[in-house]
Amino acid sequence: MTPRYLQKLFERGGGTFSTFLLSQRLARARRLLTDPKFSSHQVSSIAYDVGFGDLSYFNRCFRQRYGATPRDIREAHRTFRKTR
Repeated sequence: MTPRYLQKLFERGGGTFSTFLLSQRLARARRLLTDPKFSSHQVSSIAYDVGFGDLSYFNRCFRQRYGATPRDIREAHRTFRKTR
């Protein structure tokens, strides 16, 4: 499979590889932020682990995608787990 063929596949779907990759990284970061096994990891560490090299870019993208900061999502999930 060539890079150009892959690019055409994404174009047919109305997206790009870059937007797909960004979406996957954000989804993985959200899963890690809400996973109790990663509660001791800093948000910055999770951002770097999923492939972001710029923390402020990660925070902007995350907030745009989920409507809340990574820390807000983590705290809301902790609160939700405690009330169950």
